[in-house]
Amino acid sequence: MRWLIGLVLLFGLVACNQTEETEEVSKEDIVEDNKIPMKSEVNTNEQEEELIEIDLFQYSDREPVQWGEAVHGVKTRMDTDDKVIALTFDACGGPYGNGYDKKLIEFLREEEVPATLFVNERWILEHEALFLDLANDPLFQIENHGTDHVPLSVSGQIAWGIEGTNSPADVEREVMGNQETIERLTGRAPTLFRSGTAFYDEIAVELVNELGLEVVNFDILGDAGATYSAAQVHQALMGSEKGSIALLHMNQPSSGTAEGVALAVQDLRERGYSFVKLEGVDLK
Repeated sequence: MRWLIGLVLLFGLVACNQTEETEEVSKEDIVEDNKIPMKSEVNTNEQEEELIEIDLFQYSDREPVQWGEAVHGVKTRMDTDDKVIALTFDACGGPYGNGYDKKLIEFLREEEVPATLFVNERWILEHEALFLDLANDPLFQIENHGTDHVPLSVSGQIAWGIEGTNSPADVEREVMGNQETIERLTGRAPTLFRSGTAFYDEIAVELVNELGLEVVNFDILGDAGATYSAAQVHQALMGSEKGSIALLHMNQPSSGTAEGVALAVQDLRERGYSFVKLEGVDLK
């Protein structure tokens, strides 16, 4: 079974290697009532805060022994016995991942389903007004999905054909580049990080923790890199349990994600589940 999931993920390349058309969104319509200033309006001197300084040398001579999605230090579930599920959506960015699933976001808003959005810097820079609209909506929690959307490694490991960061300094750049962009635009520094491909070594995870962020993956593979049909998305989400974190995507509007999520939300609510953001939640 694991080889089958791996094959599906390989074709998906974590939702960033499918060319999709993005529905047009009017920048003026989005920004008109936006309480968060556009990038050009931010006074960086007023919002600049002291950056966390860490000693990268302590990581330079260490050799990682783990590589994958669930290495030591990666959080995959909420630590709770309540019937709650966290829907998390990645926006990967780049030439094949810069789409916007408007139907999905409209559904979440109409049904008041809270969600945590892990957003890559490339997607932010392509959709700045749209990003600010999402960040200004209390229904959504904005978190860090990296600067270049690459696996997080101190030695250049590769996941799904994508070469990862290759040094502790490179790890710091991948995390903090987007961290600073999000904080500059929104006034809030993310507290959670998910890498491109969701792959790490344990030393990179330790470094991210020292930078002040928790590394969050998933226990429910919700759309397999936006390659699942609506029926497959629904089936995957119905496997959720108390405290599950589902990984899905909001950057591929031609995928089955929006329809599958809509079906699953209704059925999971009928089973007594509710949906939460990851903000302030203990993770394990």
